[in-house]
Amino acid sequence: MKSVIKKDLAYAYQIISYLGLDDHTYTHLSARAEDHYYIYPFGMRFSEVHENCLMKISFVGEVIEGKEYQYNKTGYVIHGSIYQKRPDIKAIFHLHTPAIVAVASIKGGLLSMSQWALHFYNRVSYHKYDSLALNSAQGDKIVRDLKDNSVMMMENHGAIICGRTIWEAMFYTYHLEQACKTQCLILSMNQPVNLPREEICFKAASDLLSFEEDIGMRDWQAWKRLIDSNCKLSERK
Repeated sequence: MKSVIKKDLAYAYQIISYLGLDDHTYTHLSARAEDHYYIYPFGMRFSEVHENCLMKISFVGEVIEGKEYQYNKTGYVIHGSIYQKRPDIKAIFHLHTPAIVAVASIKGGLLSMSQWALHFYNRVSYHKYDSLALNSAQGDKIVRDLKDNSVMMMENHGAIICGRTIWEAMFYTYHLEQACKTQCLILSMNQPVNLPREEICFKAASDLLSFEEDIGMRDWQAWKRLIDSNCKLSERK
């Protein structure tokens, strides 16, 4: 089971890299396994990550496996704090793409301007900027602000995206990025905007999140096929 989690987490790093949603070495993805979680070594690019390099970290920040690697302290403050308080969460992605940072930083945050955004209608938390997350007090504040949601926009910083599975976190990540890019594009047009009525937003959110039983799995299988195909093409060269 642990090897499956590590393999899937490595796929997640590769998929995020393929989509161009990583930020050199400055963001991180993790996955829970019993009383610990896996995360990549600080200093690697996402494209370099493989299952054998993943570090095993306790919820209180102890490095169990991977002591030969450097560990990003903000990784523990964000991931460890959430895992301790939210047992329903099995995967956490922390990203700061330009589109996500832009939307997180404007008053009103994520707006219902697209079907992508409606996945998150009435389901997004917000967190005030507080420099780098380096201590337990900041970790506690992150958990409080996240509440019971799976997505939190961090003002002037980025987003925390959680899932009950790795593929659910990947599903939310893709749709959040598309929603933010689309919102930036619409607002840049400086034209009046048509927004769906509130009752339509609630219905759409319900429809979108109940469209498949295991949310994100269908897309996850497609992403993995794409990564495997690219690896095969690379080996042929």
